Amino acid sequence: MTASIDAHVRLDTHPTHPSAVQAHLTGTQAHVASSALEAADWSVAATGVLILARIDHEEPYWAADAAQKLIDEGITVEVTPRLQEAIYEEWTWANYPIPWLTRGEIREVSSEAQKIHDDIRNGRLLIHAHARDGDTTVAVGTYLHRGGKSVYLHGEDHLRQVAGTFDSPASALLAFEETHAGGMRPGPAPLTDTERAAIAARSVFDVTTSKPEPARPEPETVPVYLADAGDHDALLDSFLGTHREFQKWRTWSDATTHAIHESQTLRIEHVHETTAHDTAWTVAAYETPVSDRKWHLTATSATPAPVLQALLIHLGDGDGWNTAIDSPVDEKAVTAATQPLTEAGWKHTLTGHGIRWTSPDGEAGVQFDPLTAQHAHSATWTIWAGPNPDRPTWAITASPHIPSPLLADLSETLAHETGTRQTQSGREHRICLATSVSAAPAVTPGRPASRSR
Repeated sequence: MTASIDAHVRLDTHPTHPSAVQAHLTGTQAHVASSALEAADWSVAATGVLILARIDHEEPYWAADAAQKLIDEGITVEVTPRLQEAIYEEWTWANYPIPWLTRGEIREVSSEAQKIHDDIRNGRLLIHAHARDGDTTVAVGTYLHRGGKSVYLHGEDHLRQVAGTFDSPASALLAFEETHAGGMRPGPAPLTDTERAAIAARSVFDVTTSKPEPARPEPETVPVYLADAGDHDALLDSFLGTHREFQKWRTWSDATTHAIHESQTLRIEHVHETTAHDTAWTVAAYETPVSDRKWHLTATSATPAPVLQALLIHLGDGDGWNTAIDSPVDEKAVTAATQPLTEAGWKHTLTGHGIRWTSPDGEAGVQFDPLTAQHAHSATWTIWAGPNPDRPTWAITASPHIPSPLLADLSETLAHETGTRQTQSGREHRICLATSVSAAPAVTPGRPASRSR
């Protein structure tokens, strides 16, 4: 097919990882190729650079598959000789535990294991607990898509598979505890060497500044709701360092940290790398470790550090997250939650969405929606800064049964606290590949070699 899209993709072996593949994109429509590769689970390592790093070591095979699809879409693809050789090469797993499978069938098994790994890494499969079973790992988790199915997982890396399914997280956890009570641990298991290598493969590119950074202007003091987001990771680390009753767990990709209270009835989730308007924090409280949620709260990535700090301080203060699940969301509870705003002169109005309190400068607000208060998991409370709650600079949302004292603490912070705001200078970066690539022909068929892994 004749190339019709102004995008050029050069595929090459990875500079340090033995099987990973890198893609270097150029052209005015390079974003088209980038979107296609990201949809095929390639990871963006830098501007114009994507990495395919898998736990089943099948990167060359899937790189050839991606190359052909890009060509079919009218995108020019170039494959270096060393990657072409890896694509031709056939290999077998040493001491593979299912030796009767053909190479194609082994690839299917490994591909399913890769999908499980990717679902965990990308937060689509939440792991509740894990344990050792002989010389391998078992785990129990729940998909956040696929109808919320709960699964029992057996094995590691390219051998991990779904060994059982359950109708609910509660039944899955109870069955898992019955079998693995002695060695059961909350959250996902530690990363394997293969998983750590795949993570490292996505971050071997150097980023250097093209010119010196200009001097930073002095930060200005502003109302807390206008403050900078600050370092959310440092906030969580500080919280965990001073509250030993919370255990820290990381996901397989290290993209998310979970802080779980020793009672297992409060869970704090922090996603480390998100855009300003994405949800970066989720707090959920439960009556028991296996019950449904009592209430939950979310906060976007741009939420000011002092606001998050006030939230964490409250959560670390005894059992301040407890609330009766059948407690009414009545006028008394709403008044208690917003009293600091009223006393600070925030404007109180009725809108089509409910009751709204707006800061004197009009830059922030708190809204209560009584129409959704009858639904236990709806976003009944919204705290935001910006033009309005539909176009916020940052936002916090909470379900109806969130404790009034927690909301009152946040209201007190919004009404009286200050923070700092620093205007960041723009930075220009140049991406330097750790290795050079040479011109090579497009993908062509050839005779495979043979190697054992």
